[in-house]
Amino acid sequence: MSNELIINSRSYETRVALVENGVVVELHVERDSGKELMGNIYRGRVVRVLPGMQAAFVDIGLGRTAFLYVSDVYRDFSDFERIMLNASEVNDTLDADKIDESLKRQSYQGSFQIEDLLHEGQSIMVQVSKEPLGNKGARLTSHVSLPGRHLVLMPTVNHIGVSRKIEDKEERERLKGIVKEINPGSFGFIVRTVAENTGKEKLEAEMDFLLKLWANIRDKMEKGHNPGPLYKDLAVTLRAVRDLFTREVDRLIVDSDEEYEKIMAFIETFAPRLKYSVELYEGAGPIFDAFGIEIEISRALGNKIWLKSGGYIVIELTEALTSIDVNTGSYVGKRNLEETILKTNLEAVKEIAYQLRFRNIGGLIVIDFIDMEKISNRERVSMALKEALSKDKAKTNILPMSDLGLIEMTRKRTRASLNRLLSEPCAYCDGRGTLKSPKTICYEIFRDLERDYMHPEEGGSIHILVNPEVGKILREEEQGSVIDLEKRAGKRIIIIGKEHFHQEQYSIEL
Repeated sequence: MSNELIINSRSYETRVALVENGVVVELHVERDSGKELMGNIYRGRVVRVLPGMQAAFVDIGLGRTAFLYVSDVYRDFSDFERIMLNASEVNDTLDADKIDESLKRQSYQGSFQIEDLLHEGQSIMVQVSKEPLGNKGARLTSHVSLPGRHLVLMPTVNHIGVSRKIEDKEERERLKGIVKEINPGSFGFIVRTVAENTGKEKLEAEMDFLLKLWANIRDKMEKGHNPGPLYKDLAVTLRAVRDLFTREVDRLIVDSDEEYEKIMAFIETFAPRLKYSVELYEGAGPIFDAFGIEIEISRALGNKIWLKSGGYIVIELTEALTSIDVNTGSYVGKRNLEETILKTNLEAVKEIAYQLRFRNIGGLIVIDFIDMEKISNRERVSMALKEALSKDKAKTNILPMSDLGLIEMTRKRTRASLNRLLSEPCAYCDGRGTLKSPKTICYEIFRDLERDYMHPEEGGSIHILVNPEVGKILREEEQGSVIDLEKRAGKRIIIIGKEHFHQEQYSIEL
């Protein structure tokens, strides 16, 4: 089956779905165009420096301050390289060119303190690296990157890299050589996957475009004074064309004339050979219905996902982490219990990897697999999870399975998950996910009556307005308790069912 990029664009919302072999593997949603911050560059003003956290709050003109860690603060990289060179001189066995990224970060953080780099009132150029999530402000970095179709410009780093997905060694060397040759200064560049087999002229034209864009951003930074935007990344439609419309995608289908024209103009400039793969959808029904995507979106909002075997997984999102529980369900297997559990866990692995990518779940994730006795089976499930997540563009870190059958992992989070974007905490249960039972409400009513209405000398009647289900239990199962309360209060209790009342809602009136 073919791979397709399906775009549903309307004035109020734009949705982009990447479909691989008939399965929706990625969904990007943008509402109120221009509200997404990821990739935008701002002139920021340092509001507060926090030495204890080695971070700073930065005003970027959005009403809510953003967060900048010391490791994300740019400083002249000659200083950085000097520190690394000194480290290599101390230990003759340490090759400075082969020091891993974690060591670089440790050396960088250990050498520079946030209070030495920033001070209150200072202006600084920053880029949003993570969208605001919940009550947390945006995460910032001053290591700016400007992505193009074939290249990514990194003006604060003197490094040339090539996408690992380009596996041919000769092609990697060819591309790296071209970029080094045409690079007019000490700018850093990453050659993207789509640049494979691309000629020098096209790379040079894109590099020139990115460098002019960077010069324009720096010019705005120098001329301005107040916090505000210096550059806004592309809207989701063109971003999808730039980042997702690769050789592996056979066609792009969009249902908006306006967006179709924008896409064609973009492709004519950066990838003219792809223009014959772009189609304007003119079907009678909605495009997402025609491709079966709407059903997948509805399924993604549920917390229980059934597996083909009869087992199922449950996904629960909390403030601190996402928990995923694997269950055998109705699957009973054919031979023995260990084999049944192993098959369910292996099937769950594929579904979990798919759901993490499709729902864009990030942060800390804990997976509770069904407990397996054999260590070899635990290792097999762990390896299967790593393999299933290898196609995920988001960076993941997976720890070995514990004796309790738990796997802890992290997945890089840059934007809000699909669940957070498309839904909100239940107004009835206040995000608990459960409601008080009708019987619990009955007993709360009894306690309220005992607390405030036990005055037998007054006489009269008490009216209790409740949800009909609660009213039914009061009249039937709890009739004896109601009669006892009537005697103690010296009043008649009248129960009135209100159809519009929420299950937990009630009112007591004299």
